[in-house]
Amino acid sequence: MKYENDLVSIIMPSYNSRKYIQESIHSVLQQTYKNWELIIVDDCSSDGSQVLLQELEKEDKRIQVFYEKENGGAAVARNKALQQAKGRFVAFLDSDDRWKPNKLAVQIAFMKQNQYTFTFTAYEYMSEEAALLGKIVYAPKEVTYQDMLKNTIVGCLTVVIDQKKTGPFQMPDIRTRQDLATWLSILKKGYRAYGINEVLAEYRVGNISISGNKWRAAQKTWYVYRQVENLNLIKATWCFSHYAFHAVRKRL
Repeated sequence: MKYENDLVSIIMPSYNSRKYIQESIHSVLQQTYKNWELIIVDDCSSDGSQVLLQELEKEDKRIQVFYEKENGGAAVARNKALQQAKGRFVAFLDSDDRWKPNKLAVQIAFMKQNQYTFTFTAYEYMSEEAALLGKIVYAPKEVTYQDMLKNTIVGCLTVVIDQKKTGPFQMPDIRTRQDLATWLSILKKGYRAYGINEVLAEYRVGNISISGNKWRAAQKTWYVYRQVENLNLIKATWCFSHYAFHAVRKRL
């Protein structure tokens, strides 16, 4: 596949997100970097999201919406969006999160200047009502495969990947933590993820968040270690202990 240079394909899964998705889309429309396409896959919503999306799609030709007939989960929705992506760069934004207006401009410039394949940024927590909580997850300068096993610090809403270098990719079909499994699969090939320690995204916490259930997230992280990465019990336990420590510290 030939990718359009400098075009950013933004991947957004949507499920019963009518309450927040307009705000998320608005943060894309406000980007100072204009060469993007927003690919939304609605995962069989039942809250009126589809009517709203149909209206928003008409307002900007860069927005494309696909509608699933059955609920398949975030991985299925993201993979369908990835299959439609025409951009050299792929970014991810969930339907309840937001970007700062200069997010893409800063990140794409950073990637092109340094010839980086995989980048991410710092982000801040916000409440369900969109109030910033003053809790920031800072971005280290560099993350390797081994680093990621011990500290899942890379926020999906901040990631941009140059798929001209990685080639097309898909996420594992698991209900949660498919983003972690994807980052690990890319880093395992020898790539490194480079961080921009600037808050360029805002992550909404609350019941709607698929990772809101921390116990379930921990279980799925263990699943990724054992079933996806095939780590032996000792290595998985060692990595999980580091993951748990960093997860608690991140939320203090």
